[in-house]
Amino acid sequence: MRKRLHLHRPKYKLIDRSQSRKLKRFSVKGTHRFNRIRNHPVAIPALALFVLIGALITFIVWPGSNKFIDTSSRIVILTHDGQTETIPTKERTVGAFLSKLPIKLGVGDVVEPSLSTPINQDDFRINIYRARPIEIVDGTNKIFTFSAATTPRSIAQQANVLVYPEDELNIVPTTNFLTNDSIGEQIVIDRATPVNFNLYGTPTVIRTRAKTVGELVEEKKIVLGAGDSIQPALPTPITANLEVFLTHKGTQIQTVTQQIPMPIQTIEDGSLAYGTSAVRQQGSPGSEDLTYQVNTVNGAAVSKTLIQTVIISPPVTDIVAQGTSLSGIKGDMAIAGIAPSDYQYADYIISNESGWCPTKAQGQYGYCPVYTGYVPSTGGYGLCQATPGIKMASFGSDWATNPVTQLEWCNSYAQRTYGSWYNAYVHWVNDHWW
Repeated sequence: MRKRLHLHRPKYKLIDRSQSRKLKRFSVKGTHRFNRIRNHPVAIPALALFVLIGALITFIVWPGSNKFIDTSSRIVILTHDGQTETIPTKERTVGAFLSKLPIKLGVGDVVEPSLSTPINQDDFRINIYRARPIEIVDGTNKIFTFSAATTPRSIAQQANVLVYPEDELNIVPTTNFLTNDSIGEQIVIDRATPVNFNLYGTPTVIRTRAKTVGELVEEKKIVLGAGDSIQPALPTPITANLEVFLTHKGTQIQTVTQQIPMPIQTIEDGSLAYGTSAVRQQGSPGSEDLTYQVNTVNGAAVSKTLIQTVIISPPVTDIVAQGTSLSGIKGDMAIAGIAPSDYQYADYIISNESGWCPTKAQGQYGYCPVYTGYVPSTGGYGLCQATPGIKMASFGSDWATNPVTQLEWCNSYAQRTYGSWYNAYVHWVNDHWW
């Protein structure tokens, strides 16, 4: 018996007319909205830019992507309050670095190197010296201050006390703070005496430690020649603002004032990174008066002869501490065989060529890129910007990344091309390349 096949009709969900009209209106509205966006003059460019930015962000942050990233983080060795810390930072200057730390600087504290010094190398050293209580005794005037400066003049300058080159400043330790009314060191200022000195008709103010006019003449190395006279007499005691005249008879006299260059004293300091410095005492130039005898013919000057040189104000020595610590990448100079006498010249050239970045290619600025396995076949590359970088391969297969290998090539290049690092340095200073 044949079975009857039962065909099941599909069941349909009934939708009322009002719902059908709503769906239709929604569909039409969506279509019109899409068409309006599509036809907008900036919609497609904006969408393309959005996609491009998204792809660029993915390229930069996706792990393992082949890219250059900012690796400008430096290692800073910070010494303060009896402790030493090693801290990585991306801050560009000493001041910016310290502003991020919970370390407060008090009145008179000293930071070396200065706050404006750029942090441009690893194992960069920063020292904070805490101020100590000091009393400045200036005659009957006493000034209490805090200072970490290293010389009496620097302390006075930090406390805004005006001192002259002829003044003597001495540090006196306090042995009894009850009688001395001080709990710290004392700086006693022994003031020089101001004298109104008229040198062959040219008035000036000089300061002296002499007790008599005769000692003043000797102190200033004044030679009394024929026709010269000095008033008051040599035994006259020196008093404040005494009027002293040095005159010359019989010839025409001309006095010229000129500057005495400021002497600079350099101190090597292993607590500072190589290439950095700190001013321990701010110096200043001096001044001197040169007196000439003017020779005339028919009333016209034809020549002049120097007859006297008097130092009006002696110069003050500028004391600068130069860092000698060769830790970090700069320490590789010694390993590469660069002579200590050449460190300053090599440091100057490499700092200007690559900023001490062994993976930097010509045209890259502001960061030290990660090595990606690719070195441009043209243009400079590496610490000394060898052009092309493959030149350094003769000193080692790791030439693309190893700073020691690169410095060995740099040392050879400086000697071979210029005869010395000094000559290479002079060439760079004059021509801005090497």
